[in-house]
Amino acid sequence: MRCLALIAAILAGPAFAGPLPSGVMDRAATAPVIIIGEVHDNPGHHDAQAAIVAHVRPAAIVFEMLTAEQAARVTPQNRNDKEMLADVLGWADSGWPDFDMYYPIFAAAPDAAVHGAAVPRDAARAAMQAGIAESFGDDAADYGLTTALPPDLQAAQEDLQQQAHCNAMPPEMLPIMVDLQRLRDAVLARETLKALAVTGGPVVVITGNGHARADWGVPAYIAGLRPDLEVFTIGQQEDGTGTPGDFDALISSPAVERPDPCLQFRSKG
Repeated sequence: MRCLALIAAILAGPAFAGPLPSGVMDRAATAPVIIIGEVHDNPGHHDAQAAIVAHVRPAAIVFEMLTAEQAARVTPQNRNDKEMLADVLGWADSGWPDFDMYYPIFAAAPDAAVHGAAVPRDAARAAMQAGIAESFGDDAADYGLTTALPPDLQAAQEDLQQQAHCNAMPPEMLPIMVDLQRLRDAVLARETLKALAVTGGPVVVITGNGHARADWGVPAYIAGLRPDLEVFTIGQQEDGTGTPGDFDALISSPAVERPDPCLQFRSKG
């Protein structure tokens, strides 16, 4: 009952852009894996994710925002209390936006197994030194991490990383940033397949739009191992714009006001 009341409040809230298209809901309800992107600080995107999760009632949810160790701390007792769950997860120190935006996703599927697929900071630093294949583990080749990207794809991903960093990233850092993105995509894909194997699905993945894109994000890594597996990808726009990449569906919420992240770089120019 508490979950139903919470979802009703979400759908009535000002950040939510209105009813989600029936085609999106119908497709999500039948796919074994549903990957829902987001702009991390947009409340409307998290409202939409919670509404889809409530509709799908997944057996498992994979969060980009949680490490496996954090996910293991989630229990039936603490997930029913927003403040307790935030404290158990150490959310305030995580660097992610306000937990008020993410908690409804947990509450929308109270019986779903929670999986974490974040690459811890120390692991990311180690990967920068040892390489992503070594960091990923013995199955790195299965996820394509032992081979270089085709030159055109490498260039496209470096260009996107440069744009994401306000065109201020030293060129020599761009291959490293692309490698870390590949590592995170592969970890998300591996955890998604693990969750599917353990629970039987469906599995919902909560992640940023960059990881959700079908052309080179998590779905591409899943397809490399399970080309037979249906993966439904949803990208989320702001005011109907943005969100580069391929998705099975695009939905939109109002944009949020935020400081210009590139202003500090322009002021130093």
